[in-house]
Amino acid sequence: MNIIEQITALRQQLAQWRQAGQRIALVPTMGALHDGHLSLVQLAFTHAERVVVSVFVNPLQFGPSEDFTRYPRTFANDVAQLTRVGTHLLFAPTVKELYPNGQALHTRVLVPELSTQLCGVTRPAFFDGVATVVTKLFNIVQPDCAVFGEKDYQQLVLIRQLVADLNWPIMIHGAPTVRAADGLALSSRNAYLTPTERAIASQLYAVLKQAATAVRAGIAIDQIEHTAREQLNQHGLRPDYVSIRRAIDLAVPIEGDKSLVILAAVYLGTTRLIDNLTVVRNETDA
Repeated sequence: MNIIEQITALRQQLAQWRQAGQRIALVPTMGALHDGHLSLVQLAFTHAERVVVSVFVNPLQFGPSEDFTRYPRTFANDVAQLTRVGTHLLFAPTVKELYPNGQALHTRVLVPELSTQLCGVTRPAFFDGVATVVTKLFNIVQPDCAVFGEKDYQQLVLIRQLVADLNWPIMIHGAPTVRAADGLALSSRNAYLTPTERAIASQLYAVLKQAATAVRAGIAIDQIEHTAREQLNQHGLRPDYVSIRRAIDLAVPIEGDKSLVILAAVYLGTTRLIDNLTVVRNETDA
């Protein structure tokens, strides 16, 4: 696997692959890789001849009181895992490489509406930072397709909107959430959990499954959300939000909307966890 830190060197390699008529897939990550990330890489191999993975802990998507400095960084292990699954190229730029003139005056990209709801309420800087760095990566790599995890569902919807709005010829593929045996969605931030917290964390998925059953049964959405919040509190998980939205665009569902997604964010100790489940309402549901 080729490891490149400089944009110029990266573009030189990509130009050779394009000249050979090879499709290029991009998998953007912040490192601290686990099996969920590797599933994105494996999906990328089914859509392109060459797979590029980026590892970059993006400071723009962290608020001043968030965990940028302590976010897990496991570069040597990341390299070993990516090499094992056959990744062609790892792009690992420094902050200086991507933001050479500093962050304060750097052009920002925002996606209206999608960036200011759900996780965007608690983390107001997050999605502007995501949209900005993804825009840069897309412009640098110019991939034919890119793969993002469905675990970060709001981010996936936002990136699809970003691509549509900016008319990029990039196909965005969503990869299913990878879970531990007890149902907890794999996440780099799971490393923050104490053993006691880790035993509790799986209840988030359990509550989402109960909510999905209630959606299919035709129970009122506001009642399902209220019940889910109460259940999370009972398990020791402090809800940030529980919200049922239209799956395609995260709009508040109306009568007749069938494809929905249940999204939740909770705090467990000092760790913030997110998860979601998609669900289809029956034709007879209100």
